[in-house]
Amino acid sequence: MAGRYDRNPFDEDDVNPFAGGGVPPASNSRMPPLPHEPAGFYNDRATVDIPLGSSKDLKQKEKELQSKEAELNKRERELKRREEAAARAGIVIETKNWPPFMPIIHHDISNEIPIHLQRMQYLAFCSLLGLTLCLFWNIIATTAAWIKGAGVVIWLLAIIYFISGVPGAYVLWYRPLYNAMRTESALKFGWFFLLYLVTTLPSSITLLD
Repeated sequence: MAGRYDRNPFDEDDVNPFAGGGVPPASNSRMPPLPHEPAGFYNDRATVDIPLGSSKDLKQKEKELQSKEAELNKRERELKRREEAAARAGIVIETKNWPPFMPIIHHDISNEIPIHLQRMQYLAFCSLLGLTLCLFWNIIATTAAWIKGAGVVIWLLAIIYFISGVPGAYVLWYRPLYNAMRTESALKFGWFFLLYLVTTLPSSITLLD
């Protein structure tokens, strides 16, 4: 049973602020203190262990990469040695670059032929293209004649002439002229004139007859 002199907890204490004792601590506070939390409360999460390869696997992969790198370096040195040997021997490694849509031959007048000879080489190249066009037109003409009843023999001869004439002209006179222009060698110029005379002489005799 509560007495009538029980103290009201909400009453303020009559304390003189100028007294020497100061403000006494509140010993009858009813708010309980906050519970102590561990330092890692916000970081208390489950960690995921990512399995890494063992040191042996890493060393093995490193050895494989080193062996591949050594092999590539060896091949590069071997290729460079062959290129240098070919250059010393005067062998020119040519890449096929013409025609652009389907490279068949190596042809680069602007970079390989001296400037003062390029015009003549271009004229020779136009002559080769003109010969190819004429032989192709010959096939068309003989085809039309064959349809009109002239016989199949002339058509077959036109096909043979085209198949043998264009590569023959390139090998027998155009390519020797290209090499002679590129090196400006008197021997190669003589070889060109000889081959050109042999290939054009039968045609000249036929026209004279």
